[in-house]
Amino acid sequence: MATVLSVSGSPSATSRTARLLRHLDARLTAQGHEVIPLDVRAIPAEALLGADFRHPAITEATALFERADGVVIGTPVYKAAYSGLLKSLLDLLPQYALAGKTVLPLATGGTTAHVLAIDYALRPVLSSMGAAHIVQGWFTLDKDIALGDDGSLTVAQGAAEALAQVVDQFSDALGSRTALLSAAG
Repeated sequence: MATVLSVSGSPSATSRTARLLRHLDARLTAQGHEVIPLDVRAIPAEALLGADFRHPAITEATALFERADGVVIGTPVYKAAYSGLLKSLLDLLPQYALAGKTVLPLATGGTTAHVLAIDYALRPVLSSMGAAHIVQGWFTLDKDIALGDDGSLTVAQGAAEALAQVVDQFSDALGSRTALLSAAG
């Protein structure tokens, strides 16, 4: 199947966003995709904030984007926009780093007042970076994501069903795109 880069733009070590992405990564893996997780917070701050395009962590992240057929971008919403940490990485990638890619935007936040952050803040940036197909994204409320002391993750039923649907649509879009590219050979 396809190679998927799963990017968490959360700065928190105990991030619901990152945990939710890793949960969804398992679904994509079960569907036959190779999933590569990337937590932006693991990239050294001096590379991101110093705009060091030649830093090994930045060149490695750029190579991961190049290698991927599809990209899942997850971010917490702060002040009605995607995280500054995610923006720092996106700013250091080549202008068309998403060219030819299928992209699934996901966001988490504390209130439904931020639900449009995907469409009004994140989607335009992904589009400007050349994404071939940006599938329907999904916003999940923090209260619908429960983290257990043992590291387990539970997603409220309605949110879990919606997330499964958007992940499956992303997977289908990746499969269709991969088949077309193989046929064009």
